[in-house]
Amino acid sequence: MANKEKKQDRVVSVNRKAYHDFEILETFEAGITLVGTEVKSVRAGQVNLRDNYAQIDKGELWVLNLHISPYSHGNVMNHVPLRPRKLLMHKREISRLIGKTQEKGLTLVVTKMYWQRNWLKVEVGLARGKKLYDKRHALREKDVKRQIERAVRREDD
Repeated sequence: MANKEKKQDRVVSVNRKAYHDFEILETFEAGITLVGTEVKSVRAGQVNLRDNYAQIDKGELWVLNLHISPYSHGNVMNHVPLRPRKLLMHKREISRLIGKTQEKGLTLVVTKMYWQRNWLKVEVGLARGKKLYDKRHALREKDVKRQIERAVRREDD
């Protein structure tokens, strides 16, 4: 028992669109409150993080537009896919986020959802929107990097 292996975090979903549309300045870890059928859908990988955002309301952090598909074997008590879900963070972290989101152009988005042991966690990113030319620049860099990797691979053959 003393020589127990530490399990790696199992990633459920990553919001790649957030990394394309936003510049992620800082990330925070938070828990999320779910109902039973939502947990089963998350275990099945039925999560869509695209177009979600988080906001602070009355000292609590809520994530909106986070789509968790209804559980396939659920009954009439199945959950609503796009309901607001509460994120669990310490009060001092939330008050720090309130100060940061007051700055012009900063928002909160969920960038990743993963299992840490038996707890479902989300990674919340403090983000600033990218301009169109920033997106083009990032795509150009990605394309150049891909071409270099291809050339190196051809050289090795």
